[in-house]
Amino acid sequence: MAPPTQIKIVQFVAIAAILAFFMLLTRGSHVLTPFSLPDASPVIFLLGGIFLQRALWFIFFFMMATAIDFGAAAFNPYLGFCLTDGYWGMIPTYAVMWLGGRWLATRQDTFALLPYVLVTISTTFLAFVISTQTYYLFSGRFPNNGLHETLLHGWNYLPEYLGFSMMYFAMVWGGAHFVRQIRILWTMSV
Repeated sequence: MAPPTQIKIVQFVAIAAILAFFMLLTRGSHVLTPFSLPDASPVIFLLGGIFLQRALWFIFFFMMATAIDFGAAAFNPYLGFCLTDGYWGMIPTYAVMWLGGRWLATRQDTFALLPYVLVTISTTFLAFVISTQTYYLFSGRFPNNGLHETLLHGWNYLPEYLGFSMMYFAMVWGGAHFVRQIRILWTMSV
C-alpha cells in the first residue's frame, strides 16, 4: 500500500486533471470541440478552492485559462476581443470563486444545500460584477466615464452567466450527493 502522502498527491493530480479537462472542454474558444458548451470556468475555480485549495493550483488554473484564451485568439483574432487591459480583472474574478470554495471546504459538510447555494450564487454574482466592470473600465473599448457609468452596462449577460454556472453547480451538487449515497451503501454492505 502507498504511503498516505503519495495517495494524497495522486488524488490532487487526479482532481486537477479532471478540472483541467473540463476547462479545456468548456472554455470560451471551443477550439477543441465541434460543439459549444457553456463556460464552466467559475465553477472550476470554486471546485479548485474546495478540493485543491493551495494558491499554486489557483495560479496553474489561471495560467491555463489565459493560455487557452490567448491561444484561441491566435487561431481566430475575433476571439481576442476581450484580451485587453481589462483582462487583468479575471484574477480577482476567479479569486472570488476560489475563496468561496475554500470557505465551503472548511464546513463540516461542504455540499450542505443552504451554504452551497448561498456561496455559489453570491460568488458567481460577485465574479460577474468584477469581470464585467473591470472590462468596461479598463478595456479601452468604451468611454471611461467612471464606475457609476460602467455599472449601467453588461447586465444583459448576467442571466446567461448565472444560469449556466448554476446549472453546472447543480450537477456538481447532485454528483456529490450521489457519491455520498454510494459510499453509505458500500459501507453498509461491507
